[in-house]
Amino acid sequence: MSRIGKKPVEITSGVTAELNNGSFKVKGPKGELSMSFVKEVNAKLEGNELTVTPVDDSQRARAMWGLQRSLAANLVEGVTKGYQKDLELRGVGYRAQMKGRNIVMQLGFSHEVNYTPREGVTLATPKPTLVTVTGTDKQAVGQTAAEIRNFRKPEPYKGKGVRYVGEFVRSKEGKKK
Repeated sequence: MSRIGKKPVEITSGVTAELNNGSFKVKGPKGELSMSFVKEVNAKLEGNELTVTPVDDSQRARAMWGLQRSLAANLVEGVTKGYQKDLELRGVGYRAQMKGRNIVMQLGFSHEVNYTPREGVTLATPKPTLVTVTGTDKQAVGQTAAEIRNFRKPEPYKGKGVRYVGEFVRSKEGKKK
């Protein structure tokens, strides 16, 4: 039994949800999102609650049960609160600035790194060493933050690079004389 799958997804006030032939659409104050359920689970919308149940007792149906419920809950949370990831640039001369919708970063390379975010994701630089990624789609926000971090991952000797705010990077000992 899936502990997560058993919980119903509560549709909060100010959010309209509709379920048609396995496709789930949610509209709220921050935007509109949709997903389609896999054939191994059944979804039922009753009042302001969405319940997900497996079709049979197969391994795949039980695995998809909790996953599909979590994805539906993420849609509801995305259109009400939204998602945000903060990235920190550490290193001498490492900085970021906005140019329109794009972000331009100096990360210790001989060239600047330009990044264009995907649709539905907005970038901001409140400080030159802080990048904020916000949006309604949890997967898109996380993927965008991971792509920016991937330009210069934090290295273990000096700790330079792009890291998530609050991320701990274990430092190694350097060479000994």
